[in-house]
Amino acid sequence: MIYARTALKGLLNLFLQSHCPLCQRSTTRELCEYCEKQLQKCHLQDPNILWKEPLPVFSWGVYGGSLKRAIAALKYENQPQIARPLGQWLGEAWLLNSPKRNQKFVVVPIPLHASKQKQRGYNQAALLAQSFCQTTGLKFKLNGLERVRETKAQFGLSVSEREQNLSAAFAVGSELRDRHPDFPVLLVDDIYTTGATAAAAVQTLSNWGIAVSGLVALATAIKNK
Repeated sequence: MIYARTALKGLLNLFLQSHCPLCQRSTTRELCEYCEKQLQKCHLQDPNILWKEPLPVFSWGVYGGSLKRAIAALKYENQPQIARPLGQWLGEAWLLNSPKRNQKFVVVPIPLHASKQKQRGYNQAALLAQSFCQTTGLKFKLNGLERVRETKAQFGLSVSEREQNLSAAFAVGSELRDRHPDFPVLLVDDIYTTGATAAAAVQTLSNWGIAVSGLVALATAIKNK
């Protein structure tokens, strides 16, 4: 399956190192029991708190504390195996809480630019989406979107600067370009903040007549709006 090499690398690291990537405690799993408990404290009681127009957002947790640390390790410390349990928890929350849990979707991760993905070795949103789909049974489209323009990091930019930064950043990918999906798209990303990235992705898909029902994010920096 896609990302098999990355997943194998993560598993090899897991068993060879036998320690938790977040706290270095000994463990035979991706995360130790202590860190799992700390991460569960970041879980939102109501993952649907942002499920409202114009872009409904379903989020597993609040971006802070242990969850912020886990996402940093996933993205910047070459710990791709962390995505498996995080994506699984996201999928379980969807099955338990989503108002759309009985509807069929095509799941599309927010892509990285090819240069950034080459540098990192993987796209964390894609790994989360893959685990999410393994848990929910939804159809996964790795190449539903492409990032065709390299953008600056969104951190520290104003809302208008974020929108300008992402202008024309995406294009419809090969898996959706040749044949429109039978079901609406559900986007997946690691963090939802101002919504500028998701809005740019939605606009790109909408221009091709592809409906987007919402975004699923592991963490959100906004509790309500």
